Amino acid sequence: MKSVIRCVAGGLLCGFGAWLLTGGNAAVRVDAAGSCEGLTALKLQGTTITAAKVETAPPGVNAVIPTGPNPAARPIPEFCRVAATLRPSSDSDIKMEIWLPASNWNGRYQAVGNGAFNGTINHNAMTAALVRGYAVSSTDTGHTGPSASFGLGHPEKVIDFGWRAVHETAEASKGIIAAFYGGAPKFSYFNGCSAGGRQAMSEAQRFPADFNGIIAGAPGLDWTGRAASAVRIEQRLEKNEAARLGQAQRQLLHAAVLNSCDLLDGVKDGVLENPKRCTFDPGVLECKGSEASCLTTEQVETARMIYAGAVNPKTKRAINGLARGSELGWTDLGWTASARATGLDQFRFLIHGDPSWTIQKFNWDSDIVLAEERDNNTLNALDTNLEPFIARGGKLIQYHGWSDPQISPAGTTQYYDRVAQALGGRNKLHGSYRLYMAPGMGHCSGGDGPNTFDMVTALERWVEAGLAPNQIPATITRPSAMLDRSRPLCPYPEVAVYKGTGNTDEGGNFACRLE
Repeated sequence: MKSVIRCVAGGLLCGFGAWLLTGGNAAVRVDAAGSCEGLTALKLQGTTITAAKVETAPPGVNAVIPTGPNPAARPIPEFCRVAATLRPSSDSDIKMEIWLPASNWNGRYQAVGNGAFNGTINHNAMTAALVRGYAVSSTDTGHTGPSASFGLGHPEKVIDFGWRAVHETAEASKGIIAAFYGGAPKFSYFNGCSAGGRQAMSEAQRFPADFNGIIAGAPGLDWTGRAASAVRIEQRLEKNEAARLGQAQRQLLHAAVLNSCDLLDGVKDGVLENPKRCTFDPGVLECKGSEASCLTTEQVETARMIYAGAVNPKTKRAINGLARGSELGWTDLGWTASARATGLDQFRFLIHGDPSWTIQKFNWDSDIVLAEERDNNTLNALDTNLEPFIARGGKLIQYHGWSDPQISPAGTTQYYDRVAQALGGRNKLHGSYRLYMAPGMGHCSGGDGPNTFDMVTALERWVEAGLAPNQIPATITRPSAMLDRSRPLCPYPEVAVYKGTGNTDEGGNFACRLE
């Protein structure tokens, strides 16, 4: 194995004094001994390689890892672990890692995303790509820790987090790959969910040449809108305990939603295939007398607020609420704890620049306007111009769980609809950009609907063989109920429709159709 690492595929590092072309930069001289460790001598613009070492197991990760739906565990291969620091601005300090399989490289490169404001390198996601044979990279986006305090007085660091770190990491990674393997990757991919989904959408919008294919899961593309929505609901519930929906009330509400809307898709299965069709009003649960199970007037209003969302009073843009069917993921203070913490940090450090700012100071009418204007599309990824990405042959798969309680799935469908409108209709997008909504799925995974699927293989086939994913198989296994269920995920706005015969737990008995 050592001989493979020293001279992989006749790589440029096999010998002294080789020359390397990187990105749009001039050729830079490579003086390295030809080993993994020799990559520390590689010179790339704005990049300092701080470590390069052969590893047999990723840090903090088990020796084998499952990949894809219902997979067998795969062994983790020996790899060259490279760490680097990127400084595209005088205030940048972006850390990244790239892992390079020592043998059986599949010729592909994958960058993986992050979550929330987390300033960490995503070793788990890197491992999942590594065992599939990818060279894989991740970045801490220019800071450490989960808080947005890094942005206070540091606008360049906010830009790094917003979009620059991912792009710079991709550029550096391709240079390192070329040096180690003796050539560029055949195909480059990005794969992220949540904040990683936002990073994915930003890449498609800003840097259409970075990746051949992009997977954007549950993207926080309306970063400021989600922050304002979570803070808005928490403000109401912080000061009015009687308006809170406890666990019992959330279960009552969820059961009522299913009772009202579950059969709209023709199948009673405990999930809503298309919550957009559900017009359930929480008012039907309002207490009329001495009922044991009902909602107070204030609790009804809370549920309505969570569903409805709000509007930016200046731009008139809708800021989406959560979908009907997501109630079991709510908390006593509304949206998830992560959404609320991210929202507080957004306004405290990045909007008002005041570490002492509290939620009780929040004013929707002024703060949502200020948030969008100050962000100026740095963290938001709402640009509908995907034409450059599409023109280059790029393929974009976006997915979102309809029962996501952390990032509004309606924000995802709203964005898709806006892109379709901007580019001339769905037919203009269908060959390059497809959205898959997962009924009953929570945030990135989990939930009562089929939530295990293999977007990576679907994207590879689309990019490399031109096989567009007309549907993507998804499964769920719930051992407590001894239930295995499969369903096709359909390209929005198509939905899975029961054919009328056969077991409704078997995906083959459903077809993707426009309603």
